[in-house]
Amino acid sequence: MKIGIIISSNDAETCWNALRFANRCLGQKDEVRIFLIGKGVEYVNNGSDKFNTLEQADKFLKSGGGIFACGTCIRARGQEGTEMCPISTMNDMYAIVRDSDRVLTF
Repeated sequence: MKIGIIISSNDAETCWNALRFANRCLGQKDEVRIFLIGKGVEYVNNGSDKFNTLEQADKFLKSGGGIFACGTCIRARGQEGTEMCPISTMNDMYAIVRDSDRVLTF
């Protein structure tokens, strides 16, 4: 199955749970792509020891998942694109929604 996940929250627990679910899906041999939009692009800065979003994102990427992030949202926050938060466009978000069998939002 192809699963698209859209994260628009910067809440550490919410992002952590979204990434844990994405990793679970990869473990079931599903194809998973994540699109970060709005406050979601801040997830790399908001993790904690209890909700380690970077650890989950690293596992996700190493397991073959794809992360995309709204470039406008990144630039609006004075951030730059990174491997864990790469600059993408609405065209990428559209492709994730179009090509996914299921889309979840967090």
